[in-house]
Amino acid sequence: MNTPEWIHRSVSLLMPEPAGPGPRSTRERLRATLRKKEEALSPRVLRRTLDELRAIVDAGVSEVEGGRRAQGVARWYAQATPEQRRDMWLLMSEQFTADAAKVRKAQAQYAAAVGTPDEAAAEVLYRRATVSPRRRLLQRFSVNPDGIRFLVDMRAEMQPHLKGDKRLLALDVEMEYMFSTWFDVGFLDLRRISWDSPASLIEKLIKYEAVHDIRSWADMKNRLDSDRRCYGFFHPRLPDEPLIFVEVALMDDIAGSITPLLDEAAAPADLKKATTAIFYSISNTQAGLRGVSFGDSLIKRVVDTLKQEFPRLKTFATLSPIPGLRPWLVKNAPADLVAAWENVEKLPEKAPERQALMGWAARYLGREWRDGRPLDAVARFHLGNGARVERLNWYGDPSPKGLKQSYGLMVNYLYDLKRLDKHRAQLAQGEIPISGAIEALYL
Repeated sequence: MNTPEWIHRSVSLLMPEPAGPGPRSTRERLRATLRKKEEALSPRVLRRTLDELRAIVDAGVSEVEGGRRAQGVARWYAQATPEQRRDMWLLMSEQFTADAAKVRKAQAQYAAAVGTPDEAAAEVLYRRATVSPRRRLLQRFSVNPDGIRFLVDMRAEMQPHLKGDKRLLALDVEMEYMFSTWFDVGFLDLRRISWDSPASLIEKLIKYEAVHDIRSWADMKNRLDSDRRCYGFFHPRLPDEPLIFVEVALMDDIAGSITPLLDEAAAPADLKKATTAIFYSISNTQAGLRGVSFGDSLIKRVVDTLKQEFPRLKTFATLSPIPGLRPWLVKNAPADLVAAWENVEKLPEKAPERQALMGWAARYLGREWRDGRPLDAVARFHLGNGARVERLNWYGDPSPKGLKQSYGLMVNYLYDLKRLDKHRAQLAQGEIPISGAIEALYL
């Protein structure tokens, strides 16, 4: 006698899911009964979590009620394990996609309407069809007082997982798009941070400083002295958290070494003689805002602010690290030179190895490209803002970090306010703007 079908079904519910070639999608898990060992949420809890997320964007509830439901999910998330949180990311990424059939239909209608009076209307319909409900979900989270903070922190937590799990990319890109709107520079406040600022804010500078580590409160006080300025961008929903900040030294010449700038015992410079503003550290603070650019606007706003306070300022330049130089040299320069540079501090001024290092560094900054952009990350930032590579500085950063990054070399990028557009155009045409001094160093 054949075994009844219901027995087969009952037994199959108790059997483990067959192992597939890789992690199961949330679609597969939502249809399943048992979870695999590496899965944090069981299919039942995964379905319940999806229902709670869908309830947030229910078309029948108000924005206030949707926000309240989002707040409830956020409370669950705060108590969840990292693995459970990752399951929620996957649900948000895979289950809140645009309707594929509607997209195809709208795309076909738009293609048919191109060149006709109906083209504009068809384009609007197509754009609307491609908007995923994931965007509405993020908006509902954002209406709460702590909602934007919650989302920024969530994206920061996701970042280390993106390379190994491409399923999360849709959510990550959607969040980057939304953040680019919410954190538009038009919504940001530029504020000066001084020694008189709240201690909690100064502590954040110490925490987030990414270029030159702050060693002590005395070091911090030196960076906020009378001949220094520190400015940050702030968002109204994150009023006590600088999104990015820049440290500036006011001087009478372009600085070639970071050592005197960080010397806590040095007397403040005479502001009456200051003609030069040196941007010596720019730090982003929020990993969750990766890809959202406001550094160029920060520099422009700071330049305008400094010119109002100090009309004598004529020169605006950076003293910047070259973070990718040493790894690039190890791969590309002759082995005998690389070996000699291991004791770079002992090389005399006229040593051929020293001249060679300067020449290789000039080539790295002035000629090396990747994917149509300058190879060095710091160079990409400043050159994209219209600066030019002005001067290389021997042993400008003798710290262990400076030696590890670039054998101690530092570079000045010059912001010539009259030639910013010219330099951007030059860069767009595939030519890196450099000074004659840099060109003279080429091997």
